[in-house]
Amino acid sequence: MIVYLHGLNSAGSSGKAAFLRQALPGIDVISPTYPAHSADLAVARLTDELSRLLAERASVDEPRLLVGSSMGAFYGAWLAERLGFHHLLMINPALQPWQLLKQVVGWQLNEALNQGYFLSSRMVSDTRRYHTPAEALGVPTTVLVDKGDELIDYRVAREVYGDRVTMHCFEGGSHTFEHMHDAVAIIEQIHQSF
Repeated sequence: MIVYLHGLNSAGSSGKAAFLRQALPGIDVISPTYPAHSADLAVARLTDELSRLLAERASVDEPRLLVGSSMGAFYGAWLAERLGFHHLLMINPALQPWQLLKQVVGWQLNEALNQGYFLSSRMVSDTRRYHTPAEALGVPTTVLVDKGDELIDYRVAREVYGDRVTMHCFEGGSHTFEHMHDAVAIIEQIHQSF
């Protein structure tokens, strides 16, 4: 089983979730929609939904991978060990959203849901509560970054995680992450290793 957590201004129906489903037809890919802009609500909703899902599948002997993109990777780091996942994969992770999101405080449009919302300074600072330092990652972790990410400098991830994670740095790309074919091969290999 793979749980995919989308980033800010996205949804469970995102392109990456659809790509994973299509590329990995033999693996259940679950991709909940949650309010990524509101840390407390996001963590509460994901904890509730994923705890219920994992309890329902407790009798199924399967690898449990948590894949998160950007803010989904940030929340994934907080949730992976707490909920009993076997491996965490972070795609272009938002490592310090309390700094990154300061520049976009104000009205936002989540085009995936066709919904507007106001991102307040408090919502941005609330993300600090869910920061998971590299040394506190409780499950094996793989980080995939595009060197061309225009929002998050890939070198920060390399600096933050060092040799505590398996890291794949891809030439070019963007924050959208242009290397999903490569990511699928890595995810499939990890899934098969359990």
